Amino acid sequence: MQKTIRIGTRDSQLALWQANKVRKELAVLGYESILVPIKSMGDIILDKPLHELGITGVFTKSLDIAMLNGDIDIAVHSLKDVPTSLPEGIVQVAVLKRANYSDILVLKGTEEFFGQPNGVIATGSIRRKAMWLNRYPTHKVVDLRGNLNTRLQKVEENNWNGAIFAAAGLERIGKRPNGAVNLPWMIPAPAQGAIMIVALENDNYTKDACEQLNHHETKVCVGIEREFLRLLEGGCSAPIGALAYVDEKTEEINFKGVLLKSDGSKKISVNKTAKIGSHEFLAKDCVDYIINRGGRELMIEDGEASIKNHTIYSTKKLSEPQKKNLDNTIGIKDSDFIKIRFNRIPAKVMKLQHENVIITSQNGVEALLNSFTKEEINFKNIFCVGRRTKKLIEKRIGKVTYAAKNALKLAEYISKETEIKELSYFCSDLRLDVLPTYLQANNIIVNEVEAYKTMLSSVKIDESISGVLFYSPSGIDSYLQENHKGKIAFCIGETTAFEARKHFKNVQVANMPDVDSILELVNNHFSEK
Repeated sequence: MQKTIRIGTRDSQLALWQANKVRKELAVLGYESILVPIKSMGDIILDKPLHELGITGVFTKSLDIAMLNGDIDIAVHSLKDVPTSLPEGIVQVAVLKRANYSDILVLKGTEEFFGQPNGVIATGSIRRKAMWLNRYPTHKVVDLRGNLNTRLQKVEENNWNGAIFAAAGLERIGKRPNGAVNLPWMIPAPAQGAIMIVALENDNYTKDACEQLNHHETKVCVGIEREFLRLLEGGCSAPIGALAYVDEKTEEINFKGVLLKSDGSKKISVNKTAKIGSHEFLAKDCVDYIINRGGRELMIEDGEASIKNHTIYSTKKLSEPQKKNLDNTIGIKDSDFIKIRFNRIPAKVMKLQHENVIITSQNGVEALLNSFTKEEINFKNIFCVGRRTKKLIEKRIGKVTYAAKNALKLAEYISKETEIKELSYFCSDLRLDVLPTYLQANNIIVNEVEAYKTMLSSVKIDESISGVLFYSPSGIDSYLQENHKGKIAFCIGETTAFEARKHFKNVQVANMPDVDSILELVNNHFSEK
């Protein structure tokens, strides 16, 4: 029986259009496929931390994780959104023929404002902002975020002169306004206008199918652009543009690249050509040209000049890719306010008849597996708190009987919906009383097994910090050992928020219990200021 290829995609209108294009092209070749929209990372978990896998893209990592987790076979991306380094085990299998790579200006009125000193343009891209200010230094550029439809609506609602969009995106969903102005002088983002397909490295069937969709000329050109970006960026967020295209008459690849200061006050450009087949070092030659003309100094100067309007503090260490999810006007400091030490659980404990057990955190799961193999753990009914904990238990130990959103909900379920009279609770030396107290009040015996120790490791933070990121009630306890309560408390979930409300006036809760959601919460909070 022929395999049905599961196509992972974000659920925006543009992403679905691109995924449907791939589905239709696969159908022409005789392959069956279905779309699998991926909304959030919240329900997906892997054994390795994200930073170890090299997952960095804000718009791509949910799909990367879904693929590594076996939920989809391929992912379809706008190639300009894909990090230059793919996660281990995932490979590029095709780049479709490139569409319009240009940037366009969606106008509110006429083009007369170009020559006026007080024009106002909207864009969320630092590259577009820098290139616009380089050309029109007296204009003002305001931030514009959201999907295409949201951004178009904001253009209608605000008193701007216009907003800059990628032509391909608007054209694909049929939303390019008739009066939109081409900006041929604006060098696009590397790989703008191209669609990329990625698959698992060891999935030969899927790779064979998708490789037939590859457009060789596009692949070569965007490959040069992305290599230019990779060699030049070095972890920075400087405005970079790149465009490579083939001159059919001369059979040469023409390349244009640019590095700018974020405020548009400085620009270093490069233009070079290379014969097709002799283009291996074209990107490197162009990067060397930029660097030799002060590119590295420009990036350093730009970084030092970056103004942080707010600084937040994370009570656990974040990876560099996670920190990049924050708006560039928000600074972040971090340290681990909680340190975990797994206890050695005696073998005799496991020999007891643990028919019914409670595990309320991923640390509890890891503590058990630190002492015993999966085969040595034979629980009959496992009750847990949180979807992420449930995922980990079912991946590493066995089936979960019931998972609740928080400890109180779990206690209520066990008391009211089961006939259980005794349980074992694998917990930390520091834990909330709500679960065992509720169960004991309903005549259920709770045998607590201290599986790990939670050690508080507080740090005195600076008064300039605007808000603090909390991931557990214990993190709040640790924070309060050295610090006062006059900050905004950004909390990863309701259990943590419940504890925070006892001490902080301003408590905000992420939509999903993951790091990306809490960072998005921070971005949204300060963007409204």
